[in-house]
Amino acid sequence: MEITVKTFEELTVPELYDLLQLRSEVFVVEQDCVYQDIDGKDQKALHIIGRHDNKLVAYTRCFPQGVYFKEAAIGRVVVAQSYRKYGYGHEIMQASIAAIKNRFETESIKLSAQTYLIKFYESHGFTTTGEGYLEDGIPHIAMVTT
Repeated sequence: MEITVKTFEELTVPELYDLLQLRSEVFVVEQDCVYQDIDGKDQKALHIIGRHDNKLVAYTRCFPQGVYFKEAAIGRVVVAQSYRKYGYGHEIMQASIAAIKNRFETESIKLSAQTYLIKFYESHGFTTTGEGYLEDGIPHIAMVTT
């Protein structure tokens, strides 16, 4: 998988379309969750884009400290359904963590994890914090790097 890191201003229109389409495909359609994906935060995010054979297959958006949480943040972690067996989720997370360390000069990262993915995020150095909660009707828990 080829990974690129871009600010919102660096995204091309086709890249923006692809990432919005992938997010909608997984978070709205596959997870049957109606929510406001286009939330006005993409412009403040660093976009981590994973492509295989020029097709968008994995993506995250990352934020500097104080924009989403007091810590730097990773969100909208997504891998296209037909590409989940290749380890691309791990690759995009490693790239996201590296981008935060390099661009935002911090190792303190927070994310809002769907609870079924706790073990996945723990494998990248995150630990749960606080109580679980519903976000858009889906069980979540806050996780931070240790």
